[in-house]
Amino acid sequence: MGINLADVVPDFKAETSQGDTQWHDYIDGSWAILFSHPGDFTPVCTTELGQVGKLQKEFAQRGVKLAALSCNDTESHKAWIKDIEAYTPGSKVDYPIISDPKREIAVLYGMLDPDEIDKAGIPLTARAVFIVGPDKKLKLSILYPATTGRNFSEVLRVIDSLQLTAKYSVATPVNWQHGDKVMVTPNLSDEQATEKFSKGFEKKEVPSGKGYIRLTPQPNA
Repeated sequence: MGINLADVVPDFKAETSQGDTQWHDYIDGSWAILFSHPGDFTPVCTTELGQVGKLQKEFAQRGVKLAALSCNDTESHKAWIKDIEAYTPGSKVDYPIISDPKREIAVLYGMLDPDEIDKAGIPLTARAVFIVGPDKKLKLSILYPATTGRNFSEVLRVIDSLQLTAKYSVATPVNWQHGDKVMVTPNLSDEQATEKFSKGFEKKEVPSGKGYIRLTPQPNA
C-alpha cells in the first residue's frame, strides 16, 4: 500500500534491538523518523546508521525520535551495531532497529525495491525516510534506491523546515538553512502579513509586477 502526505501512518508491533515496540505508542506525541535499510552487514547501510548515531543529539534537540528498520532478525541487528559503531568514530546507536524479516512492515509502508533481490529471490527494502508529526500523520517521505546513500544533514534541514512551517505562516525557499529568510505564504494578504510578522517583510520586484515573493526574517530565529 502507499502512504500519502497527511495520512495517519500505519501502526505496527515489532521486535527491535531494544525490545518490543508499538509504533504509535513509540511516537507518543513527538516528531518521529522511520528510515529503512536493505539489510544488515551491508556497506552503505552501515555508513548511514553510523551517521545517524553521530547526529542523535541534533535530532533530540528538535524533539525527534528515531527508528531504523531492516529485514533481518533482532540478534543480527545487535551484532551489526558493533560494526556500525566501530566504522563511524563517535557514533552510538541508541535508537531502535526494527526487525522485519518477513517484510510485513516493508509491505505495509510500500518500501520494497523490486530491483534489489536477496539470495532467496525476495525484494529488499529501499532506503525510505518517513517523517511523522506528533499527530501521527505523514509530513514527508523520501525514497532512495538501495545503491544511493542518504544525506541526513538534509533530513535535519527538512525537519527544521517542517517544524517551522507547522507553527508559522511561512514557507522555506530553495536551499534554505535555519536562520535564513523565509517566504510569506500566498494565503496571507499584505495587511495580514504586516500584522503577523513584527519584523516586517520585503516584497521582491519581478517582471510580472505580481507581488507574490515576500521575504521575512525567520520568526523564531
